[in-house]
Amino acid sequence: MVSLERSMVISLFEQQLVLVSAGQRYCYSVSTARNGPGQLINSGCTPLGRHFICKKIGAGLPANTVFVGRKETGEVYSDRLAMKNPQRDWILTRIIWLSGLEDGLNKGNGVDTKSRFIYIHGSPDSTVLGKPGSAGCVRMHNEDVVDLFDRIEEGDQVEIRSD
Repeated sequence: MVSLERSMVISLFEQQLVLVSAGQRYCYSVSTARNGPGQLINSGCTPLGRHFICKKIGAGLPANTVFVGRKETGEVYSDRLAMKNPQRDWILTRIIWLSGLEDGLNKGNGVDTKSRFIYIHGSPDSTVLGKPGSAGCVRMHNEDVVDLFDRIEEGDQVEIRSD
């Protein structure tokens, strides 16, 4: 159920996610797409507009749990694992899967956020946040994505802005 007590905005310009929940404000540093904003499938861009959380994945799992295809692999991220898999785009700890709400902008053929598999997710501690660097998703520090995950619900809305 969508909460009127919660609002979430991701600013691509500020590389920041702001959650307002029950009168409290939480700010998290993020990294969005190195290719900038964009809606098209295979663009490597972060989609703009109004979205909702369609699925939360990873509740209760330890920090640095590795996901591939939204399933835990049984691996826990480490520098050694990273060295063995240098090309891997690491999705760690929690997945907050987004789905678009605006037909033709981020929902529907060729621009659908959900079918593009756009997530808010954890990343290795060495990942630089505060500047664009992802392949389209919204990367966060692991402790921050756990904190956010525990404060939100499926169905909550998320607005992604370029300003």
